[in-house]
Amino acid sequence: MRGWQRTGGRVRAGFEQQEAAVLRGLVSQLEDMLRARAEEAPQDPLAELTGIRTGSPQSPDDPVLSRLLPDYHKIDPDTPSQEVLDSASALRSLHEPELVDAKVGVATVVMETLPRDGGDVQLTDEQADAWLAAINDVRLALGTALDVTEDMPDELPEDDPRAPHLGVYHWLTWVQESLVQALTG
Repeated sequence: MRGWQRTGGRVRAGFEQQEAAVLRGLVSQLEDMLRARAEEAPQDPLAELTGIRTGSPQSPDDPVLSRLLPDYHKIDPDTPSQEVLDSASALRSLHEPELVDAKVGVATVVMETLPRDGGDVQLTDEQADAWLAAINDVRLALGTALDVTEDMPDELPEDDPRAPHLGVYHWLTWVQESLVQALTG
């Protein structure tokens, strides 16, 4: 990939075919997970009458989705009070649909602006902000799946099944940093 650069009021970069395929694949998987989560939400007759959508009141069981759609209240797992649990469920139910919509929206921007076979990408500042959010979501998802921690080495032994994916995680970090520098610099 050629790093992001600002020229003529836009930010631009070039992606190789394989890079575009990897990024599109990860963004697409994330988008599919989020859409499936939205479809699992219970149907509320009052919401249908008022047009106010509601989401699932329960935290996702999947650790990746749980990282992307965190609880709105910090819940002590040892002594959760019913009041805190009820409040957390209500907040999740009210706000999760718009959070999912926002995450799917930024994923859609990446899918619409990144050519399938690689090539040049030219983004407005608004599209670049969407890319930053989408790349951040992909990094959070991949980092959760790989159990990335601050003290994890930059490289894992070749026999570690996470090793190739950690390389993708580091590449995504570089893509994100390069885009931030182009936007701010």
